[in-house]
Amino acid sequence: MRIKAIGSDFVAEITDIDLRAPLTDAQVIAIDQAMDQYAVVVFPAQALNDDQEFAFAQRLGPLEETRAVVDVHKQRLPYNQMNDISNLDVDGSIMALDDRRRMFNLGNLLWHSDSSFKATPAKYSMLHARVIPPEGGNTEFADMRAAWDRLTPEMKAHIDPLVCDHSLIYSRSQLGFDAFTEQELINYTPVPQRLVRRHPGSGRQSVYLASHIGTVHGMPRPEAMVLIRELTEHATAREFVYSHKWNQFDLVMWDNRCTMHRARPYDDKHCKRDMRRMTLTDSAPTLAQPA
Repeated sequence: MRIKAIGSDFVAEITDIDLRAPLTDAQVIAIDQAMDQYAVVVFPAQALNDDQEFAFAQRLGPLEETRAVVDVHKQRLPYNQMNDISNLDVDGSIMALDDRRRMFNLGNLLWHSDSSFKATPAKYSMLHARVIPPEGGNTEFADMRAAWDRLTPEMKAHIDPLVCDHSLIYSRSQLGFDAFTEQELINYTPVPQRLVRRHPGSGRQSVYLASHIGTVHGMPRPEAMVLIRELTEHATAREFVYSHKWNQFDLVMWDNRCTMHRARPYDDKHCKRDMRRMTLTDSAPTLAQPA
């Protein structure tokens, strides 16, 4: 197994490994160490099926058990723990333009951290490219540890103790999406998360941002959202961002505790894009973790 940095201080590529085979203990340790050092890791040319992707993810830690989607009964993937990051309907055809799932999935174009809206948020996400469009559809990643490092001392002191509420309702409202069922509104009740986290593997501080943030405790909402927008603009400056251009069968893994990411547009009206994501759950809610 070979690990080398590519394009950015927080991104690496791992080659000379076949993820279709069970990981050895030494490989698990090496992957975790690479994630702690970099935060985004690319495994090129991994022609996995669903069972192999599931087994790989499960070997790295406990998986999230539920999908965060609307119309959860309209799913085409074999595992509840596998998220369908595509524009495809249950029969494999392209979703209708007015499909509620398509409108909801447009939220992936916003900067976010996976599952920050869950009481115990995500650790790693692993996205595998089965079918990619001929152009567009890149995924961008932002380094939240570097963003913290470059904040002024005054801003660090200001935001360090703050707690934010996260919800899918908040992120989708930015797009004008409000077509939630009563049960979905219950499922997406806002949860509190620290705005500043200490990344356990590296010991570095990180700004925990996402479009899912809708309030900051102790601040009027307009003032709070101005602060979150200012921090997001800072943290997603080009110097902190890596853009991944997908090749078929790439598997990209990232650490949600110290990165944000977003999808970039492609012609989802005419071109198929089939991406499947597994997500590891973190050890505890952020407020229960050491600050």
